[in-house]
Amino acid sequence: MAAQPEAPGANPVTAAWRSLSKPVFLPALAIIVASLAFATWYGATYGAEAQSAFTELRDGIGKTIGWWYVLLVTVFLVFAFWVAFSRAGAIRLGRDDERPAFSRFAWFAMLFSAGMGIGLVFWGVAEPLTHMMSPPEIAGVEPGTAEAGRFAIGAALFHWGLHAWAIYAVVGLGLAYMSFRRGRPLSIRWLLEPVFGRKLIESWVGHAIDVFAVVGTVFGVATSLGQGVLQMQAGVAHLGWFQPSDGLLLTLVVIVTAAGTVSVVTGLDKGVRWLSNANMSLAAVLALAVLLIGPTAFLFQSFVQNSGEYLQTLPKLALVTGAGTDDGWTLGWTLFNQAWFLSWAPFVGMFIARISRGRTVREFVFGVMLAPTLIAVVWFTVFGGTGIVEQLKNGSMAGEGGAVDTNTTLFTLFERISGGPGLAAALSVVALVVITLFFVTSSDSCALVIDVLSHGGSTETPRVTRVFWAVTIGVAGALLLLAGGEAALTVLQVSSIASAAPLSVIYALAVVAMIRMFRHEIAIMPRYVRAHPKATPTALVSAAREAAGSEEHLERDLRALLRAQRGGGSAEGATARQSATATLETAAPAEPITADVVDFPSPEDSESLTHAAAVGTSSVRVLTVLDVPAYATTVDTTTGAVEWDETAMPRDPIAGEVFDTPEFASSAAGVEERTARLLRDCTASERR
Repeated sequence: MAAQPEAPGANPVTAAWRSLSKPVFLPALAIIVASLAFATWYGATYGAEAQSAFTELRDGIGKTIGWWYVLLVTVFLVFAFWVAFSRAGAIRLGRDDERPAFSRFAWFAMLFSAGMGIGLVFWGVAEPLTHMMSPPEIAGVEPGTAEAGRFAIGAALFHWGLHAWAIYAVVGLGLAYMSFRRGRPLSIRWLLEPVFGRKLIESWVGHAIDVFAVVGTVFGVATSLGQGVLQMQAGVAHLGWFQPSDGLLLTLVVIVTAAGTVSVVTGLDKGVRWLSNANMSLAAVLALAVLLIGPTAFLFQSFVQNSGEYLQTLPKLALVTGAGTDDGWTLGWTLFNQAWFLSWAPFVGMFIARISRGRTVREFVFGVMLAPTLIAVVWFTVFGGTGIVEQLKNGSMAGEGGAVDTNTTLFTLFERISGGPGLAAALSVVALVVITLFFVTSSDSCALVIDVLSHGGSTETPRVTRVFWAVTIGVAGALLLLAGGEAALTVLQVSSIASAAPLSVIYALAVVAMIRMFRHEIAIMPRYVRAHPKATPTALVSAAREAAGSEEHLERDLRALLRAQRGGGSAEGATARQSATATLETAAPAEPITADVVDFPSPEDSESLTHAAAVGTSSVRVLTVLDVPAYATTVDTTTGAVEWDETAMPRDPIAGEVFDTPEFASSAAGVEERTARLLRDCTASERR
């Protein structure tokens, strides 16, 4: 359902209310309010024991469904690479002649900063140090050693590399394909149309899918807001500007929420793109500064080594669920990160789908998965590697008993490597700006996406509702922080792990739907081929040599064979022509296609067939053909001819559905529908 344009002079709030999809907006808002109320009550009830209470709640959820998250995310990774390397990789996310709207740099900057930029800043130093000082049992390394440091980098990259981006790639690819290729509204529900059909998708089933997407996205981004604000508070306290307090937390939430609200009003092309480019540039400056000030030569060496460590860690941890261990590492790290990314996926997936129109499936998958993973390797090498070196040499990054303060490790690192308070303060200020901009980008992007879901997939939504969702995200983050108190980070983990559960089922069904769609696309995908009924020059010479029996008769027999091949006075030429035409007639599942028989150049001709095609000679024809699977073919027992059964051909699961929307009109399916209608009209006119 498309949003209705506002009438001149109409009340914007009233117009926005009318354009909303009430079966999505109202239930989603009710669940969000109820969840925040529960978190507030739970934290107030347990008071001083909130840390252990929320930890117990998190672990209970994780032990129940954590194995499902681990398995599903690994399946996503395999599926994404299968799609990219298969023939489906050539499918364009839009019309076949469409080209991307954004440059590669702008595209990459937007998808990366919206996807997990704020998380990398928060965990860039803290996570590798934590894994080094408290490695899991499965690692089998001694805490605090160089060996533990190597494992720590590999584990951090496992959490922030291909697995994380496979989640985003799956959701984003499905949305981009269904909307830009097949003309469906840009909404999570339409991912499952190939499974449920249009009728159910437009019913309460579809509404429920979008409700879960809205709720999961709000709590996923609220988790990021909470982490960002905690680190910002730690930073300003570390600089001696303010003392940590609930009032400071609320003030920071208000500041970043206000900035996100201003950005979201300006829209995707202005606010979001400008902020994405700005914070990517600042993040690059920060990383370059640490690289040059820190152990530069060691970090260059470590980049290659860390890449190898990640490749070794990837299969080792891919299916680890924490069964049989009591250290809580898998629950606190792997499951939290994967659930966090699952809850972010509707937002990030829809966002990168919107900015990826016109790209091929292969380009989409490789761009979304490989480029950010490469950046993660660089980031953890520079920040995590520098922190590990400092800890191994001076023991100055961890506290008593190997404790790591995740909120302050980044600022502590600046102090240890800068050699002076002035430079450390400057780096800290830049880091605070980067954190702020990363969250503002995530907040405004998230508000835009949630608003699209709330309006049934319409990409043109009122400013009032965009502002409403930006403020709602800020309120959710603030309430979760206040409800947790000292256990704020654990509360954020609980919200992500719980909200990701229903979304994970939707994504699993979306993979099934995409497999059905891509199999159909592959089955009907035209290929450009060169059809030729004659043997190659090499085969002709070999046949002539075998027939001649000796080299002295080879030239004579070869000339005779070439004359016969060209139809020079023998019946074989006409037979070859008939055979070639018959072959073409039975090869295509539509009307018979005929073509002139093409003669290969004689051995004396130095021009190749490929060159002849390139210069456009009439002796070479390029044909578009459709593959016919073996199970759809039959043999006529009276003539021996190969025929095909149209009813056995692959069927489009969502064929014949037409939408009266701008998205459908500009999609590949919309163009095909108009073309078919035009041909039918022309044919009818000719018959009259």
